[in-house]
Amino acid sequence: MPASLNHRPYTAVLLVPTGVGAAIGGYAGDALPVARALAQVVDRLITHPNVLNGAQLYWPLPNALYVEGYGLDQFAAGEWGLRPVHQNRIGLVLDQAIEPELRVRHLQVADAAQATLGLSLTDYVVTDAPLGVELRTAASGATWGTIHQPASLLRAVEKLKDARAEAIAVVARFPDDSGTEALQLYRHGKGVDPLAGAEAVISHLVVRTFQLPCAHAPALSPLPLDPSLSPRSAAEELGYTFLPCVLVGLSRAPQLIDQRTSPQAQDIWADQVDALIVPETACGGSAVLSFSQSATKIITVKDNSTRLKVTAEALGIQSLTVQSYLEAVGVVAAHRAGVHPAALSANLPAIQPLGQSRQQSS
Repeated sequence: MPASLNHRPYTAVLLVPTGVGAAIGGYAGDALPVARALAQVVDRLITHPNVLNGAQLYWPLPNALYVEGYGLDQFAAGEWGLRPVHQNRIGLVLDQAIEPELRVRHLQVADAAQATLGLSLTDYVVTDAPLGVELRTAASGATWGTIHQPASLLRAVEKLKDARAEAIAVVARFPDDSGTEALQLYRHGKGVDPLAGAEAVISHLVVRTFQLPCAHAPALSPLPLDPSLSPRSAAEELGYTFLPCVLVGLSRAPQLIDQRTSPQAQDIWADQVDALIVPETACGGSAVLSFSQSATKIITVKDNSTRLKVTAEALGIQSLTVQSYLEAVGVVAAHRAGVHPAALSANLPAIQPLGQSRQQSS
C-alpha cells in the first residue's frame, strides 16, 4: 500500500528518570520491554540509557535513539537537535582507581565489542587521577552522587575527542557496599538503585562540556551469589562489568547538534515529538516541563510509581493518565492512527453545543 501523503514520522519520547526508585525502569534495564513494545507502534522512539541499559543484556532497536539525560533535556528545550548516525567511533575512559584485574575485564569487553559486534573504538584513556566517586541519598529516597576529580575526567575526554572519538563511554570505580541495606533492597526489587544518581552526574558533565553522546558503566567487585534475587535486578549479576550495553547504545547514539549546525533532512528537533510517556509521579524534570509548553501529547503512567510525588496535575500540565504501559502503547497507537482514544470506549459522549460542559479526554 502506498504511504499516505499526509504521513510524517511519528516520534515518541519514553522517559524514566534515573535514581528515583521507578517500579519499572528503576532496576537493571527493566524498562527495555516497554521500549521494545513502543518501538513497534511509532516511527521513531527517543529514550535514554536508563531505559535501554541492562548490563550485559541489550536489545538493538533500529528506530530507537539513545540519548543521554542532559542531552535529552537540551533537546526538549529546543536548544539541541538529534542527528542519526550509521556508526559512532567510541572513546573509552577508565578511572585510575580501577584495580588492574578489573581494568583488564573492562578492556576485554572493549576488545570483544570490536571483534564480536563490529563496533568501532579508539584507544582508551586512563584518568590522570582517581575520580573519587561518592554516593548520596536525598530525603525523598532518590540517589545522587559526586566525583572529587571532575577535571581529571574532562582531561581524559579531551584526549579522546582529539583522537576523533564521536561518543564517550566512561567507567568509574564505584564504592563497594555489598553489605548495605540499600543494596540488598535493590537486589531484591524493593529499593532505589544506589548508583544511578552518581552515574547521571558523570554523564551529564561530559555531555554538557563536550556536546558528545556519553554513557557510564560503574566498575564494581562481583557481588556474592544470592539465589533469591529479583528478576528486575538480575541482569547486573551476569558478569564482571556493565559495559556491553553502554558500548552498543553509544555505537548508534545520535549526534547532538545546535542551531549553528548546517541542517540535514534527517535531523530531529523537539517540535517533531508527538508524544511523551513518563511515570505519573515524576513530571518535574526539565524535559517534561519543556514538552508541556508544546503540542506534544503527554501520557503519564500510574503503575510506574516512584519515590517522587510530582504529578502533571500538581504542576498544571495537561496530560492523559493511563494505568499501565500496555494502555500507553494503545493510546500511542491510536494517536498515530489519528483516532481519538474516547472512540475506543463504549461510553463516547454525544457532541454538545459549544460552551456546554461535557467530559473530554485529553
